[in-house]
Amino acid sequence: MFNLARDMATSFAVDVAVFASSLTEIMQRDDAVVLVAEASEASGHVVVGYLLGFDHPAFYANGRVSYVEEVAVVEERQGKRVGRHLMEGFERWARTRDSTLVTVATRRADGFYRSLGYEETATLFRKVL
Repeated sequence: MFNLARDMATSFAVDVAVFASSLTEIMQRDDAVVLVAEASEASGHVVVGYLLGFDHPAFYANGRVSYVEEVAVVEERQGKRVGRHLMEGFERWARTRDSTLVTVATRRADGFYRSLGYEETATLFRKVL
C-alpha cells in the first residue's frame, strides 16, 4: 500500500515511517476503514489498490456521513473494475454505519465517480498547516 500512496500523492512526499504509524492508528479506529484489493501473480498476492475512508455524524445530513479520503489503483489495473469494487465495498461499509451519504473529493477522476452515480456538489478548499 505504501507504494500506491506514495505514487498517488501530489502535494506531499509520503514518508514510510509516518505511513506505518498512521496505518497502525487508523486500523484501531472505529470510524475508519481500509479496503485492499489484491491480485494473484507469480510472486504471490500483490496489492493492486486500496481505499481509505471514514465516517462521522453531521448535522446537515441528519445522521452519519462517510467520506473517501484516498483511493489508489496501480496504473495497469485502472479501468479494470478494481476502483469500482473498492468503492462498492466502501458503500456497503457506509450502509452498515447508517450513513446517509458518501462523499469523495477528486481532481483527477471525476469521470470515474460520475460513472458510479456520484454528482459534483462543492468546491474543496484546503490550507496546509
